[in-house]
Amino acid sequence: MVNSIEVRDVSKRFTLRHNRSLKELLMSSIRRQKLADDFLALDGIDVTIEQGETVALLGFNGSGKSTLLKLISGVLRADTGSVRTRGRVAGLIEVGAGFHPDLTGRENVYLNGAILGMTESDISSLFDEIVAFSEIERFIDTEVKFYSSGMFLRLAFAVAVHSDPEVFLIDEILAVGDEPFQQKCLRKVRSLRDEGRTLVIVSHDLDMVAGLCDRGVLLESGRVRADGPTSDMVSLLRAG
Repeated sequence: MVNSIEVRDVSKRFTLRHNRSLKELLMSSIRRQKLADDFLALDGIDVTIEQGETVALLGFNGSGKSTLLKLISGVLRADTGSVRTRGRVAGLIEVGAGFHPDLTGRENVYLNGAILGMTESDISSLFDEIVAFSEIERFIDTEVKFYSSGMFLRLAFAVAVHSDPEVFLIDEILAVGDEPFQQKCLRKVRSLRDEGRTLVIVSHDLDMVAGLCDRGVLLESGRVRADGPTSDMVSLLRAG
């Protein structure tokens, strides 16, 4: 079986700074207080995801789920280890990511599509379908800085799912927006799954991921605690 994602011995560390103003910085220096702490978000992660698998990254807040997803997407770089992906990767990692606030929705469809690897002709041929899916036709020529988070989601999701991704990444993004559109997005995600696309999802909606994903990877304090059928991983997480 072909691997879509290979994560090998990956670690990621962040610097947490405590002081923001020059006065606080000066006082901390005089008192010889630490100006920052290191936070090890991921510690020696090994995960392999095969083509066509639907995988949920599970864990409590601070476990490293979103950081791992961002490393897979290429938004972040690992400090140590390697992350390899096969095929076109599209993702909904943050609301508004890949959009320029001073451009219109129409212009951002072309910008975001290009970032996801689509050609201009691809985008043009799918443009009407993308806009229709987003249901924001009335605002497509408005600058996106005036969009609500829900409108951002609609357009970002519409572009991403029409980019023909081999690997699709979702981070809690479906929590934004109204319920009818959430259900529409979930139906589209299920259709991608049924087409054999590789899906990696981060969500605190455990019932949703248990029904959508075949496999769960449970993270705890930046390490893989367990890996197995999603229903088993959800039960393990709920047990604490």
